[in-house]
Amino acid sequence: MRAAIFSFSARGAELSKKVAEYLHSIGYETELQTVAKYAEQTGIVPMLPDHNGACAAVFNKCQALVYVGAVGIAVRTIAPFIKSKLTDPAVISVDERGSFAGHIGGANELSRCLAAALGATACVTTATDVNGLFAVDEWAARNRMVLCSLAAAKDFAAALVGDEKVGLYYDKEFQLTGSLPKLVVEDSSLPVGMAVTLQKHLQPFATTVRLLPKIVHLGIGCRRNTPLENIEALVLPELEKLQLDKRSVVAIASVDLKKDEQGLLAFAKKYNFAANFYSADELNSVAGDFTPSAFVQSVVGVSNVCERSAVKDSKGGRLLLRKTSLNGVTLAVAAENLVLDFARTGLKTD
Repeated sequence: MRAAIFSFSARGAELSKKVAEYLHSIGYETELQTVAKYAEQTGIVPMLPDHNGACAAVFNKCQALVYVGAVGIAVRTIAPFIKSKLTDPAVISVDERGSFAGHIGGANELSRCLAAALGATACVTTATDVNGLFAVDEWAARNRMVLCSLAAAKDFAAALVGDEKVGLYYDKEFQLTGSLPKLVVEDSSLPVGMAVTLQKHLQPFATTVRLLPKIVHLGIGCRRNTPLENIEALVLPELEKLQLDKRSVVAIASVDLKKDEQGLLAFAKKYNFAANFYSADELNSVAGDFTPSAFVQSVVGVSNVCERSAVKDSKGGRLLLRKTSLNGVTLAVAAENLVLDFARTGLKTD
């Protein structure tokens, strides 16, 4: 994850270093920028050509933007770039004394954590939060889930604020631990509810907030110099048959002999998937019942690449699709074992 931190005064520049230290501690790569006249004395990169241009350069590359300064500066700077709460980065404004931290565009949890780290007060005004109710968009973001409809999420929140019960559905392969949030019940007869599912068209409620967990891994094997188009010709139709949304896919995986395979790398880049490669010994150590191939064993030292890669990359998950092949490409699909936890710690995967 990436975060950009902007400051507008000498005091703010120094505080931005503390913000960066905290964000780095929770997994963010941070980039600090300040106005030119404070850059040399603080050792921070200047905003070029100005703060508007600096924002334009990073807005679509970062998951979080932090403005150390007046909230009005943040609002005016991001205004030309904002599109949707579903796609925009989290935007947080911190005053230069570090007293208050507030959010613009769905960053409640990060605001609270950052405020705690700075000894500041988090300013959160979202209706569900101020009423102590479950915030589905925050929970989804915290738990690597894609929120498919902002409009449905608003209706879901409105029902909670109106003291109405909302339903919960989740795929039978998932597990649930702990208690449910206030007013959330496992009842598919309710008109409004949330569905945690890998099925991209599932609508168990009249108004369904569908959440797609990012837990799917593609194990792929291929002949040398297989083009991108051949990989797409197998993978995309198979995902459609499984009713899997590409947004649920975390990564592709294969044997390390394929780590320079241009078609594989181009496929991963095109669809924004991570690409992970494992040695034959690592794949041979994966437990399970896999489709063997004597030819593959003789070439790469492991009897099955795609199934073992998919299971390895999904941390021992379950196979959704066993080995299938087309035009020299083999594919298997696996999903991480998922445990839903509505406590603050969120989602767990085994």
